[in-house]
Amino acid sequence: MPNDERVDIIDENENIIGTVTKSEAHARGLLHKTVIAEVIDSQGRWLLVKQSNGRQDAGQYVSPVGGHVAAGEAVEEALRREAFEEVGLEGGLRHEFCGKAIFNRKVLGRQENHYFIVYKIYSDAEPKLNYESVGYRYFTPEEMHAELKLHPEIFGDAFHFVVENIFAEIKP
Repeated sequence: MPNDERVDIIDENENIIGTVTKSEAHARGLLHKTVIAEVIDSQGRWLLVKQSNGRQDAGQYVSPVGGHVAAGEAVEEALRREAFEEVGLEGGLRHEFCGKAIFNRKVLGRQENHYFIVYKIYSDAEPKLNYESVGYRYFTPEEMHAELKLHPEIFGDAFHFVVENIFAEIKP
């Protein structure tokens, strides 16, 4: 597979136990690191992106930054790279570590076993979406809480997992 990056396979304590391609990690359900970030503006609104067709949560809102940590890459380096690739945020990011959790699911015919490392990024920059997203929306915490309760289907499974395991303040 072209551009099939290599990822470190880890145990639940983040010890590296091997290195394989991303596609092999998914095919075999091997645990590997993924950075996830919520982007929050100066008004306290959360930016979510709507996923393109063919993506894991197509047509649903998800965290705007999410991607694999490449083999040997520092987590914060991956955070900066993914923030630029997915929403065009560059330079020194004002960010905050929020938590970690293992998200294991079967999706798109593959087993994704990700060790989510979750951050908040604070930015008022206009998002510049890549091919993975077809649109975006800002939610106040109150709107997020209400939409998660009344219309949970508009959010992807990965976002529900992050809310449930990391951001209890917006759980319905």
